[in-house]
Amino acid sequence: MKTPIAIVGASGYSGAELVQLALGHPSMRIVGLFGSGKVDASGKPLSYASTFGRFRGVLDMPVLASEPEVIAGTGAKLAFLCTPHEASIALAKRLLALGVGVLDLSAAFRLRDASAYPAFYGFVHEHPELLAQAAYGLAECFATEIERAPLTAVAGCYPTSSILPLRPLVRAGAVRTGTRPIIDSTSGISGAGRKAEQRLLFCEVGQQAYGVFTHRHQPEIDAYAGCGTIFTPHTGPYDRGILSTIHIELASGWDEARVRACLHEAYATQPFVRLCPAGVWPSVLDVRGTNFCDIALAVRGDHCIISSAIDNLIKGAAGQAVQCANIRLGLAQQTGIL
Repeated sequence: MKTPIAIVGASGYSGAELVQLALGHPSMRIVGLFGSGKVDASGKPLSYASTFGRFRGVLDMPVLASEPEVIAGTGAKLAFLCTPHEASIALAKRLLALGVGVLDLSAAFRLRDASAYPAFYGFVHEHPELLAQAAYGLAECFATEIERAPLTAVAGCYPTSSILPLRPLVRAGAVRTGTRPIIDSTSGISGAGRKAEQRLLFCEVGQQAYGVFTHRHQPEIDAYAGCGTIFTPHTGPYDRGILSTIHIELASGWDEARVRACLHEAYATQPFVRLCPAGVWPSVLDVRGTNFCDIALAVRGDHCIISSAIDNLIKGAAGQAVQCANIRLGLAQQTGIL
């Protein structure tokens, strides 16, 4: 029997990717799509295909207003929230009370410390009691917690591309004491969301740093990588994908072979992490439309350079959410995911 699911915020880029994955998933059935609740001239809710034409004749379900009781009334056992942070906080609280499991793609529940939200996200967390209950949704590292928790805070896109290469090395003692890894990441413009801003226009997009020393993903990266980092994000002139280049000063006794062995041991059984052979470097084109994280590295002396690539809308959002849902449902992690 297929698990009934609802997708909230279905009209955004991550929502559309979730819909695509759910339609092909052998154990999921979409029972509701939710968003702003816009209506047509006759007062009827807009159909999903009117927003994304590729679903015409495939999924003409109406997109309803995001009311928790209506979402629960569909019979959904799981709700995927592709909503702004503050909306997710309010929705998750009510949905959990109504018995609906929640997988949240915003950052509403990723940080354990409620005081970090005013500093990095500009709002006071209204339900800080939920932070301790949320499993961090990075399947390769927290599968046991994800399996048990009613609320999953799906990992962010930049953090995924940074934490997966760094966390095993930090835990193994590879990072020299007193140093901080330097992370330079570039995201395709879809990472900014589906909104009309001049800097996001086709003719205005260029390679540019932003959020220097202030980006909201910094505390998430540091918390789950296990060390302080210097993180600088960039926008790139392409639609999707993240490429991260990470510089690490290695502790004594670490060389390329040992770094490579550490990452191989950490991810040998993980279906979505691929370690590239020596001399092969990741590309956003190689992971486009997939849930893979490709990782490559090189060491000279005590300096290690790691490069990782993900699709920000799949491994950085929708695919990661489905991977976490698969764990919740007792399925193989790769079920229904490319």
